[in-house]
Amino acid sequence: MLEKRGRKAKARPERSAPKLVNSEKHSMAQTKEQRQALPPVGSWLPAVALGWLVPGGGHFLLKRPGRGALLGVTIALMFLSGLMMRGSMFQPQTGDLLTVLINVGGFIGDACAGILYLLSAWLGYSQPDMAGAVHDYGTKFLVTAGLLNILAMVDAFEIAAGRKD
Repeated sequence: MLEKRGRKAKARPERSAPKLVNSEKHSMAQTKEQRQALPPVGSWLPAVALGWLVPGGGHFLLKRPGRGALLGVTIALMFLSGLMMRGSMFQPQTGDLLTVLINVGGFIGDACAGILYLLSAWLGYSQPDMAGAVHDYGTKFLVTAGLLNILAMVDAFEIAAGRKD
C-alpha cells in the first residue's frame, strides 16, 4: 500500500507523548500573569475608605472628578430610589443556612452604601418586609447601591495602587 496511483506514500513520523513541564518552574499562575505585590497601605487606604463613606469620594481624592461624580450620583440615585419604593433594610438574622446567607449578605450590601446607609439608619428608616413587587424592587435597589459602591471602591484601589490609569 505504499504506492497509490504511481506515487509513493510518505512515511508519517511517529508522534511522541507531550513532554511534562516542571511544575515549579512554569505554573499556570506564572504564565498567565505575574502577581503584583500589594502596595503600601498608606497609598490606597484613604481612597478606599473615603470611597466607602462617600460614594465616589475616593475618585475625587485621586483627582478623577468625572468618574467620582458619575459614581456618586448613580449610587445615590439608586439608593434614594430604593428608599422611595419603601424597600426594607436587611438585618443580620440567625436560623438556617439560607436565612443567614440572605440576611447577612443583604446587610453587607446595604452597609456598603456608606453614608447613605448610615444616615438612613440614624434617622430611623425602617420599613417592614411587605409583600409586593414595588417593595421588593426597592429592597433590591438598596442592596445594589451598596454593591455598586464596592465596585467603585475596587476601582479606586486599582487606581491608587497604580494598576489602572
